[in-house]
Amino acid sequence: MKNLLKISAVLWIIWGLVHILAGVMTMKGILTNDIASSVAGIADAIDSELLQIEYPKAAGAVIGQHGFNLFWIGIVTFIAAFFIWKGNKNAIFLAAICGGLADLGYFLFMDLGGYVNFMPGTVMTIVSSLAIILSFYVHFKTRNEKLTE
Repeated sequence: MKNLLKISAVLWIIWGLVHILAGVMTMKGILTNDIASSVAGIADAIDSELLQIEYPKAAGAVIGQHGFNLFWIGIVTFIAAFFIWKGNKNAIFLAAICGGLADLGYFLFMDLGGYVNFMPGTVMTIVSSLAIILSFYVHFKTRNEKLTE
């Protein structure tokens, strides 16, 4: 069971790092007043030429907020992963809530909308889903046991 938690932790580390990077890249586009590149980086299945328009400052602020959210959610799940590795059951739920709900929104609006490529976005949704399934499996199978090392 501990190995399943370690696999889940590694998946969350990867997921967290990818989202930290995505957040930084998204915010960088906003800070350099290149909103179009931030939008194209998110909606990567859309021809980037179609996204090269003059965006209002308010749209840039919304995209910047999205980048900030990607960043902090990535950090929270990254940190939680180290506690999951050690068997902390609260960290299992923290990562699932932060990362899982972020990816649920991504899946509903970006994946189902057809705006993103399979790699890296959809792959990261699969990674977070697998991390949640593995850690929840361990949690519910060992609910009354202590898993810390």
